[in-house]
Amino acid sequence: MQQVTINENEAGQRLDKYLQKFMPQAPASFFYKMLRKKNITLNGKKAEGKEKVLKGDVVTLYLSHETIEGFRNRRPKTGEYEEAYNTLKGIKAVYEDAHVAIMNKPAGILSQKAAQGDLSLNEWLVGYLLSKGEITKEQLATFKPSVCNRLDRNTQGLVIGAKSLAGSQKISQLLGSRQIGKFYRMFVAGQMEAEGMLEGYLIKDEATNKVRLVNKDGDQASYIKTRYYPIKQFSDRTLVEAELITGKPHQIRIHMAETGHPVIGDYKYGHREWNDKYKAKYHITNQLLWACRLEFPKLEPPFENLSERIINAPLPAQFHRLE
Repeated sequence: MQQVTINENEAGQRLDKYLQKFMPQAPASFFYKMLRKKNITLNGKKAEGKEKVLKGDVVTLYLSHETIEGFRNRRPKTGEYEEAYNTLKGIKAVYEDAHVAIMNKPAGILSQKAAQGDLSLNEWLVGYLLSKGEITKEQLATFKPSVCNRLDRNTQGLVIGAKSLAGSQKISQLLGSRQIGKFYRMFVAGQMEAEGMLEGYLIKDEATNKVRLVNKDGDQASYIKTRYYPIKQFSDRTLVEAELITGKPHQIRIHMAETGHPVIGDYKYGHREWNDKYKAKYHITNQLLWACRLEFPKLEPPFENLSERIINAPLPAQFHRLE
């Protein structure tokens, strides 16, 4: 027999989902059979598996040690998390509570893996929490902290990470319903004078990792919407702020390019001659696009610390040089 107490990071999921993570080698049919026969109980009572487990709940497994370990048979490997935490430089957590960590990502770091051997902000977050003792290697078997939104590799700024299952579910719900305000600043080519709202449909070519705008909706097209307004004009460039109403890959970059004012440093959608000039003069090596601010709606407990909070990222050095 073995008893397991549900911790905060595991609470909020269905019992059957938790069991599948706890013993990943067991088939789903095994759990339903054990639940039906009361060989697995929840708080000492018979359960069906669809119940949501809460912090402090006790799951009792009337199974032999050999059976449990045979079905577990998978120990979380933490080497890549520790490597990411120790080797990816410049990442800072600018806000933390029990459920959420908001990180400032430098340009050049992936938000999530693009290939098997990559190290990304996702792995850094787990390594960071392991280093602080906020999660153990054993707990990674049933819940793994992860980033909730993405930035392009060469876009810098704020990324939201979930430290608990409740945090992951809440942030996913807020992002899906577009309740979190996501604001970006950028330097664009030329003098932009008027604010505007851009809408359209976007298709991404996975082979080239490039997007294009199309005139109408379709099976592969995603609706995109961006609001933008100039902040400050210079002789040959404009500092612009944009609110990302929807969130799709390369959305701001393609929308700014369509206005005739591409993001400076963006070789994929911008002007090579212009970008080469800024690279030579200011040592600009990536697009000057910065996820600068997050604005949260009014929230109820246990997310009261985030309620109506505005979180700003520190000004990047490249932006400071050009202002």
